[in-house]
Amino acid sequence: MISKYICVMLLTACVSLSAACGKEGTIYETAASSETESGSEYGDSSISESAPEEEGPEPQAIFVYVCGAVEKPGVYELPPGSRVYEAIAAAGGMTENADEKRLNQAEILEDGQQVTVWTPEEAAAVPVEGEAETGSGKVNLNTASRETLMTLPGIGEAKADAILSYREEHGGFKNTEEIQQVEGIKEKVFEKIKDQIEV
Repeated sequence: MISKYICVMLLTACVSLSAACGKEGTIYETAASSETESGSEYGDSSISESAPEEEGPEPQAIFVYVCGAVEKPGVYELPPGSRVYEAIAAAGGMTENADEKRLNQAEILEDGQQVTVWTPEEAAAVPVEGEAETGSGKVNLNTASRETLMTLPGIGEAKADAILSYREEHGGFKNTEEIQQVEGIKEKVFEKIKDQIEV
């Protein structure tokens, strides 16, 4: 009778231990499964994230001053790589009295450039390609451009503009001494340039 009781007790203990082991195994399995899923989520998240794409700088516009024999002189904004004919078109095109042959309309423009459309009369008084001197090697006061006049000693932008204004108002210079009538050009300046100018 006692031995039968002991066997029952041992059997009960074994069943209890088996049940506990089964539950513990389930817990460990659940925890491992949870860690695996969590790791999978983190992995997917890191893969899906991507660095933002860098955008290159946008091309800058250029600004060109169009003046002279055009319909609407002014400063115009154009895309880089534009040509002279596009700047003229932006200014409404040339007037009827424009000398279109004097201008290279295929030239590529630069930022800050000035495009001057001459009339035939104006073009005749402007040296081609900036010819600064005549056959004598002297600067002609009646035909020299602003840039040409500025090659003379003591003649800067202001004095060159004053010479051009005087020439336009008085129909040109009759002799070289007359340049002393231009505002800002007196005897001292004349002495420096008298051997380099002519009319």
